[in-house]
Amino acid sequence: MTFTHKLNQAWHSQNSLLMVGLDPDMNRLPEPIRNDNDALWQFCKGIVDSTAPYVCGFKPQIAYFASLGAEDVLQQTCDYIRVHYPDLVLLLDAKRGDIGSTAEHYAREAFERYRADAVTINPYMGMDSAQPYLERKDKGVIVLCRTSNPGGSDLQALHVDGKPLYLHVAAMVANRWNKHGQCGLVVGATFPDELREVRACVGSDMPLLVPGIGAQGGDIQATCNAGCNSVGTGMMINSSRAILYAGNQLNWQEEAATVAQQTRDAINQARKI
Repeated sequence: MTFTHKLNQAWHSQNSLLMVGLDPDMNRLPEPIRNDNDALWQFCKGIVDSTAPYVCGFKPQIAYFASLGAEDVLQQTCDYIRVHYPDLVLLLDAKRGDIGSTAEHYAREAFERYRADAVTINPYMGMDSAQPYLERKDKGVIVLCRTSNPGGSDLQALHVDGKPLYLHVAAMVANRWNKHGQCGLVVGATFPDELREVRACVGSDMPLLVPGIGAQGGDIQATCNAGCNSVGTGMMINSSRAILYAGNQLNWQEEAATVAQQTRDAINQARKI
């Protein structure tokens, strides 16, 4: 099954555009498990199990694991999602961007080691840096376009030939890179006007990964108005900290589930399904 097919199925079967980002911060893990030897695994498994009914997929951020030397826990988490929630999208947030054989090894890491359905990449080094990912025709390639951080404007908002660079990126991915219908774009919820521009540029079929709601303050209604396609889908709306750290005591899983359900419901109300 291709990434695009799996994502479309998940949107409809789960009735959800919500994606939960797995960004485990050891200093913020719930108190009851914080000092356990396997605290990181307990936390990731607990979040996955408690929020799975409300999401279209999970987005583990590789840096949170790599900084701890815990790639084995990341792999264990990815394996667990694939086995127990095979219909949900597994998107590895790696933001890779390199050339030649190095890019090939990063692609193998994402798609062979972690067996992700999709991976985020940086377009700055051009087509040859993206090619090793694009060659996996069944896998998703989610390209940074208009990111949710304030500093993204330093380059992304620069005007080139009369339009901002992020729209050049959107058009390049849509018209040149997306030959197999596998590409998506990262566009932050903190910039709803730009999100609307990107959607207009790439059309209704390309999925958008939209971080920035929750802790970063992006507005759900504005996000859905700007980014949903004609059938009310088209986005993976990511929330991480607001869900992961909703609770700190024995009921931390129930608290995470509650916030995930509330977020999913708010998105569904905003997209008027």
